[in-house]
Amino acid sequence: MLTLPTTPPLARTRRSTLATAITHVAGAVLVLTATGSFAQATYPTKSVRLIVGFPAGTGPDIVARLLGQKLSEAWGTGVIVDNKPGAGGLIAATEAARAAPDGYTLMLGETGQLAIAPNSYNKLPYDVQRDFAPVSQVVSADFALLVNPLKVPSKTVKEFVEWSHQQKGGLFMATFGAGTPGHFGAFMLGDALKIKPEPVHYKSTGDALTGMFGGDVQGVFASVGLAAPNVKAGKLLALATTGPVRAGALPDVLTFKEQGYPELEFSSWFGIVAPAKTPPEILAKLNADIVKAVRSPEGRSKLEDAGFRVTGTSREEFARSITADTAKWGKAVAATGFKAD
Repeated sequence: MLTLPTTPPLARTRRSTLATAITHVAGAVLVLTATGSFAQATYPTKSVRLIVGFPAGTGPDIVARLLGQKLSEAWGTGVIVDNKPGAGGLIAATEAARAAPDGYTLMLGETGQLAIAPNSYNKLPYDVQRDFAPVSQVVSADFALLVNPLKVPSKTVKEFVEWSHQQKGGLFMATFGAGTPGHFGAFMLGDALKIKPEPVHYKSTGDALTGMFGGDVQGVFASVGLAAPNVKAGKLLALATTGPVRAGALPDVLTFKEQGYPELEFSSWFGIVAPAKTPPEILAKLNADIVKAVRSPEGRSKLEDAGFRVTGTSREEFARSITADTAKWGKAVAATGFKAD
């Protein structure tokens, strides 16, 4: 009689233990996957706070409110725009970096806070790479060089250069804060045009424009979105824009490149960031919803009408952009020798 071999008791025990372990691991994976999917599907269940580091009516505020409106419609919950102006956006960035990483506190960050500040400040109260998770770059914003036509008799960049060389009292350029794109734009303008502007720092672009109206300063770099209404109303004159092509909101204004100054091509951007360690499934949903909102016909139209170029990038693209612009603006900061405390 043929006797079949039997499995030793110890081997059977090992197989049973291994099978149990595999079952537990598989169950854990299913639970984690289900939990992530559930969080993504249910988020948000309450109002989302969107911090903006600049006052109401400024470029970042305009973008935040347009985006917040579209997201509120999509989510069925409110998006509360919370303006925290001051220190060129650093106050807002510091608060956002310390917020709970649950997806209910976001920040509309901009170039100055996320790419320039790491180069220009000796010590920042936040670390861009460590404290923030990029979600999506929303828009890009070109600048316009503005002058008061009642104070500055120039209609082109060349005429502005000739006029500025005749000013014994110096040329004063308004900025919307030390360490901002407008600040370093003034230095770049000086290098390109062989003039020596003196930057005058205001708390916001709105305050800087007030200084322009009063004749306290002779020029300013303002976002096209804020420049366009004042230019169309005849209050200010745009001598040039800084984008690679003419701005849609100011189609008759030549770019610096068109006027022979290609080195004065620069822009800013605004994008959503979340506190680091925000769950990846929430970040993924945020990105998808934001991109859908800004690229929708209505969202794109409103943002372009406000003077912005819609981007709506992936998380990875935004992260690469922050890294690249940190290096780019770092060279501009180093050239000026500027360092903030």
